[in-house]
Amino acid sequence: MKTHLDCIPCFFKQALVAARHAGANAKQQKEILDNLAKLIPSFSLSTTPPEMAKSVYALVNEAMGTKDIYATIKYNSNQLALNIAENLQTKITNSKDSLLTAVELAIAGNIIDYGAKMNLNVDTEIAKILSEENKSIKKSKSLHFDYTEFKNNLVKAKNILYLADNAGEVVFDRLLITEIKRLYPKIKITYAVKSKPIINDALLEDAIQCGIDKVATIISSGSDAAGTVLKLCSQEFLTLFNKADMVISKGQGNFEALSEAKRSIAFLFKIKCPVIAKEINSKLGDVILLYNNQIAY
Repeated sequence: MKTHLDCIPCFFKQALVAARHAGANAKQQKEILDNLAKLIPSFSLSTTPPEMAKSVYALVNEAMGTKDIYATIKYNSNQLALNIAENLQTKITNSKDSLLTAVELAIAGNIIDYGAKMNLNVDTEIAKILSEENKSIKKSKSLHFDYTEFKNNLVKAKNILYLADNAGEVVFDRLLITEIKRLYPKIKITYAVKSKPIINDALLEDAIQCGIDKVATIISSGSDAAGTVLKLCSQEFLTLFNKADMVISKGQGNFEALSEAKRSIAFLFKIKCPVIAKEINSKLGDVILLYNNQIAY
């Protein structure tokens, strides 16, 4: 997905929020925004939003001398999600279609996103996921929820590459992976996280904290952008990406980076951005299970 002009104001907002999380005072915040304004003319709209966002967060880190602005937030998000994992598993076990419920919950967990939803209260969002109105998120009138194709691909797959998105959300991914393994125990699943901190995207330590190592092999993609930008990824990852029978991609950032990839990918995410909503003819809040071969550019 190419960057839109409407993405540029969002970059400024992300920079400001990140600067405040890093403890910047008013003068430092202004300097960061001034420096971003100087950087914007060098951005090409032909690149993906995650590539530009990488430069935005690098600018904040350089100004503040930080490496992982959201480290504490990520840890706490993981713990909050772990606290409700048993309840979520009960939802899956007791449902008529356990795989569908696991898919729905995995997508519901995508709300834990400090890039798209900058004034995020993780505790509140997790409570919503457990509330009555979220019992069946498949009732969303999304035009893109191709569960049948997803199931058909699972039946044929021997190995799956699962692309992580945000910390906290990782717990929801683990529940889906666990259900896939229960139904198809011979499938090998590899879970790819980011190589370095970027927003609240999951790293190796987040995957381990959330128990992914008990259900899948964990690797780093090599990318330190807020999305799996293939030209930034390691050769090990690219080999897996190209050879995997099935790729499951979580989150908006991965959709932005990979929607035009030359292979079939199942994108699971919740729409939190009007640009993406327009891109795929959907609405804010829609629950998405979409294959890139269905996208008409």
